[in-house]
Amino acid sequence: QLVESGGGLVQTGGSLRLACVVSGFTLDDYAIGWFRQAPGKEREFVAAINRGGSVTYYADSVKGRFTVSRDNAKNTVWLEMNSLKSEDTAVYSCGAVPGLVTTIPSKYTDWGQGTQVTVSS
Repeated sequence: QLVESGGGLVQTGGSLRLACVVSGFTLDDYAIGWFRQAPGKEREFVAAINRGGSVTYYADSVKGRFTVSRDNAKNTVWLEMNSLKSEDTAVYSCGAVPGLVTTIPSKYTDWGQGTQVTVSS
């Protein structure tokens, strides 16, 4: 099970820190990805981190503003979001994929319910 938290309403330029807490399986065995979906749009890749935390990937739209990190001992993966823009408004979900990290959502086997992030101008 994956459970996201930390979403909310923030002004343009503000920051939020999302958390993805994992239970029921060993986080060490899974890469974790963050994806988002805005109303009327398809799910899009945001960021991903490999099992050990040494490799990360980011969408071009968030590079330099978002940071993904993890602590396997705490069963938690975070997405630090800074300099937020209105176009970042979406439901953010974390997914787990066994083995190698990937940016392809269809490769992910488990998903959380998501947390809403709204950025107001």
